[in-house]
Amino acid sequence: MIESPNLFSASLAMNLLLYAITVLIWGTTWIAIKWQLGVVPPPVSIAWRFALAALILFAVLRILRRPIWPPRAAWRYLVAQGLALFCCNFLCFYYAEQIVPSGLVAVIFSIAPLLNSINGRLFMGRPLQPTVIVGAMLGLIGILCLFVPQMAGHLGDRTAWLGLAIAFLGTLCFSTGSLLSSRMQSMGLHPLVTNSWAMLIGASILTVGSALAGLSFAVEPDARYLGALAYLAVFGSVVGFTAYLMLVGRMGPERAAYCTVLFPIVALAVSTVYEGYHWTALAAVGLVLVVAGNLVAFDLTRRFFARRATA
Repeated sequence: MIESPNLFSASLAMNLLLYAITVLIWGTTWIAIKWQLGVVPPPVSIAWRFALAALILFAVLRILRRPIWPPRAAWRYLVAQGLALFCCNFLCFYYAEQIVPSGLVAVIFSIAPLLNSINGRLFMGRPLQPTVIVGAMLGLIGILCLFVPQMAGHLGDRTAWLGLAIAFLGTLCFSTGSLLSSRMQSMGLHPLVTNSWAMLIGASILTVGSALAGLSFAVEPDARYLGALAYLAVFGSVVGFTAYLMLVGRMGPERAAYCTVLFPIVALAVSTVYEGYHWTALAAVGLVLVVAGNLVAFDLTRRFFARRATA
């Protein structure tokens, strides 16, 4: 069946908009997370972030007059998503960034598309999509080119390898949360609803765990910390996760997760301004590979020429 040009253009435009929002926002959250490290324990920072985000999402649902309560069949998925995506995932990344440079963490996170493809095949019976796998591999090679200078100084460091292992565990949790969202969207649940409850569940788990561990819930009265908290709660959580999980529902978790490969590119742009990152010929090659990987993963070239042929 040939897709209507108007429907194709509208769908593509919406996908690209959601994709751009996700990449631009999440690509800048790395430095905001870095600004939160220090005085306040990571579990407490994450709990505050998702508690605030959940309250905002519930308020949005109320303003839009959308149903808030999910069906009983969805609760097991919500609890699993809250634990995986809004608790363990971020605990891993906060602790990993205390051990290794954020660039190395970003390299590990960029394998999310491959994990989504593999996990989707293993647990949901989804067919492996060759274009997504090839695109993800090109993107990963590009990211490695971008971060080779950082990685070279840490290959013999056991502590760095521990940090990379923690980052891999966090990426696995991210992949699990994405698949759970895809499953709930197939049940007819909008990400605004599932995110609200899953974020509240994740924040509750972190709050109980922090209280049992005797951690203080006081926040750092510092403009940079509070600004980072507000940015992570509103943009990084409410806007970013809603846009990303809408992509999961529209495109599937495999293609949606490919935006994780572009996060470090945005992070490098921020680093160029604030941290003096120096671009090299190898980094430029890496950037070209990432762009090529995007085209392959989304199969945009084939679809473009197919449309030209049927026009």
